[in-house]
Amino acid sequence: MLPVNSTNSVVFTFLVTGIPELEALYIWISIPFCAMFLITMVGNMSIIIVIWREQTLHVPMYLFLAMLAASDLGLSLFTFPSMLRIFLLAAREMTPSVCFTQMFFIHTFQDLESAVILAMAFDRYVAISHPLHYHSILTSTVIARIGLAIVVRTLTVQLPLPILLRRLHFCCSNVLSHSYCLHPDIIKLSCSNTRVNSIFGLFVVLSTMGLDFLLILLSYVLILRTVLRMASHSGRLKALNTCISHLCAVVLFFTPMICLSMLHRFGPRLPSHVYVTLANMHFLIPPVMNPIVYVVKTKQIRDKIKKFFIIKTTKKAHVTSIT
Repeated sequence: MLPVNSTNSVVFTFLVTGIPELEALYIWISIPFCAMFLITMVGNMSIIIVIWREQTLHVPMYLFLAMLAASDLGLSLFTFPSMLRIFLLAAREMTPSVCFTQMFFIHTFQDLESAVILAMAFDRYVAISHPLHYHSILTSTVIARIGLAIVVRTLTVQLPLPILLRRLHFCCSNVLSHSYCLHPDIIKLSCSNTRVNSIFGLFVVLSTMGLDFLLILLSYVLILRTVLRMASHSGRLKALNTCISHLCAVVLFFTPMICLSMLHRFGPRLPSHVYVTLANMHFLIPPVMNPIVYVVKTKQIRDKIKKFFIIKTTKKAHVTSIT
């Protein structure tokens, strides 16, 4: 454990944890994590750049996809580097300011992603249930307002978290159970009264990701009701096929979180690395898999990315041949 002020018994440095019981394999474990980080950066940045540059992709579905890629990019920038520091440099120390800042951005981008996935569910509902009014309902103004509402809601609930943490004192243990700073993990180490922090933290989770998940389920109930009313079997399949990519995003984001929550509350006591792995899956897998799923399943995105890189390669070759 790092030094603790013996006079006030106040922790001034936190220690983040890698993957318990696998310390001897950290160098080897870092290789797939480096690859995942590279895929995340390249995949999400490619989607954002292509949608930004291509006017034909400035439609609701792809604008929401760009928002999802941006939130994935932000989430990965505050999780992967922290893990790689542990695996490659054995650097575990974090000052409270750095830890609280990392926690704020991780939970902010987590909530942003949840809200964007909900907005994408609404987009699918409108496209399938009201196809003739799709472009009149989801105008550019409406999309901008949805994006602004997502940001405002997220900042409103997340800004108080690091402020409330600063009133707490941390003593005795300073070892966090994850590779990055998370709100529930931090308040467990406090020797102050954390009742306010716990209640507000629970309120934030229920009012953001909890509510989003219920509204996403409602959206798909309404979508299924519309699909089942369609007379054509091929029309049903076509409508459901447009939802596959989004359903993958929902499963990738919410499944590890729900499993982790259920295990903590109702499951048997399992080795610590099981809980750490589930938490890592929740934070690390969606940013890696979302761009892969959308590129594979969405022909327009796939074709535009190919076109973008082919044109870029051709221009570079042309410049080289001239020089």
